Amino acid sequence: MTGFGLGEAPLFGGRLLLEVRSLNHRFLEVRVRLPSELAEQTFFLEQRCRQLLQRGRYDVAVRLEGLETQPFGVDLQRARKVYEDFERLRQEVFGDAPEVAISLSAVASAPGVMQTGMSLNPDRARDALTGALDAALRDLHKMRQTEGEHLKRELLARVSSSRVLCAKVKERSPQLVTDYRKRLSERVSKLLALGGTAQLDPARLELEVALLAEKTDVTEELARLDCHFTQFADLCADPQPVGRRLDFLLQELGREANTIGSKCPDAETSYLVVELKAELERLREQVQNVE
Repeated sequence: MTGFGLGEAPLFGGRLLLEVRSLNHRFLEVRVRLPSELAEQTFFLEQRCRQLLQRGRYDVAVRLEGLETQPFGVDLQRARKVYEDFERLRQEVFGDAPEVAISLSAVASAPGVMQTGMSLNPDRARDALTGALDAALRDLHKMRQTEGEHLKRELLARVSSSRVLCAKVKERSPQLVTDYRKRLSERVSKLLALGGTAQLDPARLELEVALLAEKTDVTEELARLDCHFTQFADLCADPQPVGRRLDFLLQELGREANTIGSKCPDAETSYLVVELKAELERLREQVQNVE
């Protein structure tokens, strides 16, 4: 589910602000953006997020405000080393070409040359990141919980509609056999009326009807659908993450619906099965939003 959370924590005379944005996704994906002062904490924060989060795509961004910094400085030893490396590279690529020069900005932009003097204690930085992340996730979960309640009502309404369609298929099933018996009897009677000494064999007719009844019997499929719908509704009431289990149930529901469609050849039942599949597809789309 989508959501947004903001948390903050004090750090070195200023504050650390952490934002979490979530989007729908089948799996767990975490993307972390940290300022250069906290770059070494990227892995720690990503692993912390993976411990606390489930399915979804999460963008985590951190910024620092008002931190106490020491005077600006230059690491001359590092700058000399960078210049020497650049000079060797220039000689190897361009030779003694005077028009190719090494600029001061190129040396200054190398990591570690320019220093602010700030030294963030790793333990204090992690404590601040942890506190801000926990606060942001609490904020995020409040927003997602509100959305989840609306989504739950939508899912249960779709389940109810699907059960109504299944009930209509069940009600229609006995009529299939009756209609087939009637059509078959009428066709045989018409053929016999064309002439000949053949007689209508009632036993043979009933045998054909019985074979069709066996082929078109969807009692087991309807029973499994009802069981799956009950499980689906129970999972919607579960406070734990259930998105993957709902996905699996929808696969099973779709399989049973396809079987019913292949067993029932008449137009009315086919229409009901198409409507059922449409409801299941709507459920599938919504379940992608469930953690």
